[in-house]
Amino acid sequence: MRNKFDIELENLNLDLIRMGARAEQTITKVVKVIENCDAGGAREIIEDDDLVDAMARQIESRSMKLIMKQQPVAKDLRIISAALKMITDIERICDQAADISEITLSVCKEITIPRPQHISKMGRTTAQMVHMAVDSYVHRDMGLAEEVIGMDNEVDRLYDVVKTELLDMAIEDREKIDQIVDFLMIAKYLERIGDHAENIAEWAVFSETGVHKDSRIL
Repeated sequence: MRNKFDIELENLNLDLIRMGARAEQTITKVVKVIENCDAGGAREIIEDDDLVDAMARQIESRSMKLIMKQQPVAKDLRIISAALKMITDIERICDQAADISEITLSVCKEITIPRPQHISKMGRTTAQMVHMAVDSYVHRDMGLAEEVIGMDNEVDRLYDVVKTELLDMAIEDREKIDQIVDFLMIAKYLERIGDHAENIAEWAVFSETGVHKDSRIL
């Protein structure tokens, strides 16, 4: 028979899975917003940001109660500590998706330059990274976590391609610089989302090993 701590820890993991799934869905939606100039979808992402904040507060509350009431040690404490770190990254992912949506609402009023073709691939890759990173934590799959960490290099490469493409456009036509900068900001936010997904994977590694970015913490 499972004890109360194990049940509460499982509930914490379920909350984290739900929050991670929400972030993954948000990134997938924001790609469609960019591709289709979906103003309704953009507004939904912006409005849903409060829901993600509420999910983060619930996980924080559950985590702090586990720490104070159960006084976990060693691996259990690492798991809870990692969850607290991970929700910060997931929350920032959704914040940046909302930022992208706000920019898209402005850009889509009148698009005068070609959409950089690699932006969509950046979005799909980061959505996959978030899904895999949360899975690596829940299933204690260090191989999956390392795969996510490696995938961030591809997101960085795609960002460099988009940046070069946009800078070339700026050289050719300076009158369109405002829209070029908007698309560059969209790409930069996606690149940051990749960084946050990588962070989640690194905290998954910590939860299992006590090592974070080659430094032993706990």
